[in-house]
Formats: sequence, structure tokens, C-alpha cells
Amino acid sequence: MILRAAAQVMGRVGPAGLTLAAVAGEVGLVPGTLVQRFGSKRGLLLALADWSAQEASETAERVLQSHDSALGALAALTVESMAVMATPETYANHLAFLCMDLADPQLHKRALAVHRAQTRAIEGLLSEAAGTGELRAGTDVAALARTVQAITAGAGLTWALERRGTLKQRLRHELTTVLCPHVPPRHEQKLEAT
Repeated sequence: MILRAAAQVMGRVGPAGLTLAAVAGEVGLVPGTLVQRFGSKRGLLLALADWSAQEASETAERVLQSHDSALGALAALTVESMAVMATPETYANHLAFLCMDLADPQLHKRALAVHRAQTRAIEGLLSEAAGTGELRAGTDVAALARTVQAITAGAGLTWALERRGTLKQRLRHELTTVLCPHVPPRHEQKLEAT
């Protein structure tokens, strides 16, 4: 898929190196095909942002169906949402694109849509976990979802700075740490296995 390939190229080359020609080369097309479809690099970025919001919702559904616990699905979602940033360099390049998103009103609107889709997915999984007893009764799911999003972003940044272990390891460790106080004792072992 063109947009998935664009995300891969973004991570390798950053904002300055992202061109329609680079993306076309990644998927085996001629650049003119992408010009016809997206019009420009900006058009590609806008389409990628729209796709990312849809992808966030679909990924949550897919991981929930493939795990026997909501917290296991949340761990998988957290890791999968950052999987394209497997090295500190790719993380830095995607962070540079986020900086562009924050400064551009149209891109910001789309980045916010992705963020909100991720929030809904995380809240949904945490609500499911609360409903099945994986979380303690009375857990503020909305507040915990915001915390999960904050530690996900923070874990990526500290991992890229410290360069110890893999991003997947860091994300799983930080997620377990933030969820542990909210998990009843009978589910603690299951949480550590996620």
C-alpha cells in the first residue's frame, strides 16, 4: 500500500528527504502516478494523516480479536502503534514530522484526529479490562487512558535518547508499570506476561 510505504520512507529520510519519487520507488511506481493521485508531497501527507486515523481504529479492533485479554490487546496496540519507529533515527524522523503537524493547521487537525482515535481505542480496551475484572473496580478509565498515551510518547522519547534495549521492551515495561497499581492481584501475573 502506498500510504504504508510512505510511513516507512518518512522514518528513513525525514521531512527533507520525503519526496513523491522516494515513495514511488518504495512501491515500484513511477512518480507521475503519485502526482496524479495526490497532487503533491503535501497532498500525500494529508492523505497519510487521514489514513492514520482510520488505521488507529482498525488496529485496535484487530488486536482485541487476537488477544484473550483486553490488557494484552492494549500492550499489543501500544507496541504496534510505534512499530514504524524501530530505531532512534526513525523515531527522530517521525518526531520531525509531528513537529510539522503541530505547526500546520490542516496537518494539526488530522494529527488530532489520529490522537483522538487512539484515545478511543485505549479507553475502549481499558473499559473492556474493567468490565472483565482485569482492572480494579472504580478505576478511572479516561484518566488512565490519558496516562497510557503520555507514557507511550514519553517512553519513545526517553528510549531514543538513552538507546537501551528496544522500543518494544521500553513500551511494555512502562505500560506494565503504569497499569500495575490498577490490576487486582489475581491478574498481576497475566499483566507481566503481556
